[in-house]
Amino acid sequence: MTDSTARAMTWNLWWRFGPRWQDRQPGIRGTLERLRPDVVALQEVWAGDGTTQAHELADALGMHAVFASPSYPPAPAEAGRDDWAGIDLGIAVLSRWPILDDEVAVMPARHRDWDPVALSVRVGHPAGPLAIVAACLDYGVPYTDDRIAQGDFVAGLATDPRFDGPCPVLLMGDLNAAAGSPVLRRAGDVLTDAWSAGGGAADAVTLPSTHPSAPLEAGPQMIDQRIDHIFFRPGREDQHVLVEGVRLAGEPVGGVHPSDHRAVVADLRWRG
Repeated sequence: MTDSTARAMTWNLWWRFGPRWQDRQPGIRGTLERLRPDVVALQEVWAGDGTTQAHELADALGMHAVFASPSYPPAPAEAGRDDWAGIDLGIAVLSRWPILDDEVAVMPARHRDWDPVALSVRVGHPAGPLAIVAACLDYGVPYTDDRIAQGDFVAGLATDPRFDGPCPVLLMGDLNAAAGSPVLRRAGDVLTDAWSAGGGAADAVTLPSTHPSAPLEAGPQMIDQRIDHIFFRPGREDQHVLVEGVRLAGEPVGGVHPSDHRAVVADLRWRG
């Protein structure tokens, strides 16, 4: 029996925040070109003027894309910023393989006056449909009841039996919580943390305080923590999934930080 593989990646692209957001785009594209992931979950993705950042990246990389909104944080409407006016903020999935179908689900958010969404996508992996749940969870520590409810919600999506099949199911995104947080307790109970399974360093950080524009106001639950995650589960009872390697990515390119987050990459292999 031939093993099947996939390189998975999740990355928060920092929307159009920070100084000179246009100068960050070549670094984002170059990082993806260098790593060549098969499937990518993206957060803080911009959309407007008849296009999206995800679709522009897909066109440049020869991939497929799907975008959904709204997501966290809400897109700002700041006077005097023409490059922000009318620009949406959402999440997306890129895939080397064709996208078979996608579904947008509203996450619980009792404290917000808008409806943040999660995105479920099935892509045409050569072994069969590969399901991806992509999300960005609430970052508001005072709203941790919503954060826990959202963590439970996306774990429920990723364990939906309709995604059972010949490939693992992936939950990926900026989940705005460390792996041991109550927010991700349900995910940790029913899914496997690819970073830990792949031997990743226990002190790895995806939102570093050393970034020149680090959102220090986010506090110690987020800053200098690994809050961007790839979780997975087997698609079948007899399926064995191996994480062959994990890494962080998103280093400065030409002296410019592509994002304030680091990306997480995991190489998966499975059979059965």
